[in-house]
Amino acid sequence: MTTTTHDPRLEQARRLLDHDDVGLDALGAAVGLSPGHLQRRFRAAFGLSPAEYRAQKKLALLKQELRASGDVTRALYEAGYGSPSRIYEDGGARLGMLPGAYRRGGEGMTIHWSLIDTVIGLALVAATERGLCAIALGDDEKKLEAELRGEFPRADIVRVQAGRDDFLAPRVRAVADLLAGKRGQVPVELIGTAFQQRVWEALMKIPRGQTFSYAELAKQIDRPGAARAVARACAQNRLAVLVPCHRIIRGDGSLGGYRWGLPRKDALLRAESGKAAQQRG
Repeated sequence: MTTTTHDPRLEQARRLLDHDDVGLDALGAAVGLSPGHLQRRFRAAFGLSPAEYRAQKKLALLKQELRASGDVTRALYEAGYGSPSRIYEDGGARLGMLPGAYRRGGEGMTIHWSLIDTVIGLALVAATERGLCAIALGDDEKKLEAELRGEFPRADIVRVQAGRDDFLAPRVRAVADLLAGKRGQVPVELIGTAFQQRVWEALMKIPRGQTFSYAELAKQIDRPGAARAVARACAQNRLAVLVPCHRIIRGDGSLGGYRWGLPRKDALLRAESGKAAQQRG
């Protein structure tokens, strides 16, 4: 993370949170700032409150321990959760899946995937039993598959032909409709931290044909000053189009970044803008 200020007290607070569960009052006293002032300054600098920052550090340690040992109970305690229920009670971060499912790269998960041709290239569509977990755009079939397997290296990943899987087929059709500019809705499984999920859920509420800046979306989720953190969450989105991070542009009106390439982002925005204009007409 990078700060938007050179105040060494905020860096000191961040270092303390990297190693200890420090309450806001104690943290403020340690760095010489009132709790309220520290809360506001820390959020503006890092995009998260001190409690949310610490929760995400614990989540990162949990993931590391899960991958290293495969022992869920040990990983929970090593990460500082105290009891297995804490991972679900912690409001600052969550796995988005059961710890046992995340363990060592998605072990225990079954993911079905298929490829479809669209007007903007290939689209890989992947789903667990709970909903879509990945939609990736590209031109290279092998690269798209490799990226999916890299995300979930120990999951049972099964390729199916489009239309030949009772669960995946309707979801593939829904994605194809979305990529063609039609309306559609399909269950999703958002796998990420609480902050990422909050950003992604906000993205899904942006109307077709409209765009927000990173700063505007940060305000929508009550995180003013967290534009950079919002941009990172957009870049980590795995569900192209369905979680429409292409509708986020820079404050100056330029396209900004896009995980699947700016030409695709431009094409999607142009298609949606045209559809919206037709509907208004």
